[in-house]
Amino acid sequence: MFEQRVFDRELEKLDGFAEAGYFLALHIRFTSPVMMFQTYDRAWIDYYTENGFVLRDPMTAWSFSTSGSTRWSNRRIPDPFGIFKKARDFGLRYGATFSHGPIKSRTVCSMARGDREFTDAEIARVAALVASLHDMSDPLQRLTKAQTQALKCIADGMRQAAAADKLGISESALKLRLASARERLLARTTAEAIQRAKDNKLL
Repeated sequence: MFEQRVFDRELEKLDGFAEAGYFLALHIRFTSPVMMFQTYDRAWIDYYTENGFVLRDPMTAWSFSTSGSTRWSNRRIPDPFGIFKKARDFGLRYGATFSHGPIKSRTVCSMARGDREFTDAEIARVAALVASLHDMSDPLQRLTKAQTQALKCIADGMRQAAAADKLGISESALKLRLASARERLLARTTAEAIQRAKDNKLL
């Protein structure tokens, strides 16, 4: 069962490796991730976005053609648009990228340092961490019957009092079911949980 606090603790561990920040996209499906986190400097994020680098970033192509990990300094990875050089101008001098999971639900993580290359031991530890985060955030984890019923009532337009009455439970019990469904689906709101459940055919 997904536990938000455990997930958050694992996610925080990435900070210890990524001195210059990281990008993490969990379970990319139809070009959109279930969850995404970025800690790169805002100037780089804005520059990268404004210039549409995601379509030209050599690590994007590498991530969807390969599973595993690699340093940005890997000479076998072509960089015809000079993205790595531009990244260095923003302090992202050394980097590594990790790709995990099936192509239909790929998790990708890139992280950078400004001072030195990532060691083999660090890469192995981050690869294991990315795999753990991928497994913990799997959107296809089945909701319990109680969670599904609660979400469906709200999705059908019922107010919480009416939904609780239909299910034969108290309103506070309904709220607990909705909260646990949000947690399992990594959703901040019930509306987001409903949409995520629908997207993954859980409702």
